[in-house]
Amino acid sequence: MLDFYKGKKVLVTGHTGFKGSWMCQVLLEAGACITGYALEPPTQPGLFDLAGLGEQMNSVTGDIRDLDKLAKVFAEAKPEIVVHMAAQPIVRESYKNPVYTYDVNVMGTVNVMECIRQTESVRSVVNVTTDKVYLNKEWPWGYRENEELNGFDPYSNSKSCSELVTASYKNSFLNEKNIAVTTARAGNVIGGGDFAPDRIIPDCIRAAEENRDIIVRNPHSIRPYQHVLEPVMAYLLMAEKQYLDIQCAGSYNIGPEDTDCLTTGELADTFCNTWKKVTGQEIKWINQYDGGPHEAGILRLDCSKIKRTLGWKPVWNVQQAIEKIVEWQYAYRNGENAGDCMVRQIKEYQEF
Repeated sequence: MLDFYKGKKVLVTGHTGFKGSWMCQVLLEAGACITGYALEPPTQPGLFDLAGLGEQMNSVTGDIRDLDKLAKVFAEAKPEIVVHMAAQPIVRESYKNPVYTYDVNVMGTVNVMECIRQTESVRSVVNVTTDKVYLNKEWPWGYRENEELNGFDPYSNSKSCSELVTASYKNSFLNEKNIAVTTARAGNVIGGGDFAPDRIIPDCIRAAEENRDIIVRNPHSIRPYQHVLEPVMAYLLMAEKQYLDIQCAGSYNIGPEDTDCLTTGELADTFCNTWKKVTGQEIKWINQYDGGPHEAGILRLDCSKIKRTLGWKPVWNVQQAIEKIVEWQYAYRNGENAGDCMVRQIKEYQEF
């Protein structure tokens, strides 16, 4: 698949984030001509800087809400493919700063779509949203792409709005320009190099590194956990397929097999066991609810559409994903270059 991207002009928003960094590393391995537009890395340390990605691509620091600056970047880069990943991505942060969350996630999408509308070179667009865009009814089966959109919290709801903005621009402007547009709804993403607050795997790693118990707020909540390379490769597959055939455009869920939809407690168990196996250090987690905001109890995705239409399927199960995370962290802790570790795991993923 990655041969398609050699020499292709790709613009990635939100490229300095965790998932954006993995996206850029994959595109660099593919030989793409990448322009990134984002704020400075959202965490310190940040994977983007650790991997030295800014030195290997055209990295532009800018706010997705700044339409004039964004338009200039589009005009200079003349991208063929756009992957929109810039967002305020944390649920708990959206409760603290709902206006900012809507501003970034909704008006940011408007700005990206407006730039796409005015850029003749664009042929393929992927807007990365989330599995949380669906109206959660706490049912045990997976949500399909035709289910109702209405996320509960400000983050989830703003991503539902982003989907509606994308659909409006597609119907009003982009269809007549033959620009293929897809929205991608990925499950809970985990992987090496994630330093974000209020995410289960970074919380596990920080606790292990500090030799303290892992705090798990909602151990019984069920989520579709998957390694970051699963959605990244799926986004690139979507962008390629619709570039070649606009009929492939649409909305797609990206998630693990049903057997890999675990409770958060089961995920923490898997991490503790894998960490001990790799490092020899014994750790444990404790159930400690901190009175935080509402979180869904059950969330699963039906991924039959992307399997049937694009031929995609998950490569690593959740056990393998945790092993790759612990391997990455152990290598990084022992002085290996973060970018080299990413490249090694990308090759392992492709060869699996």
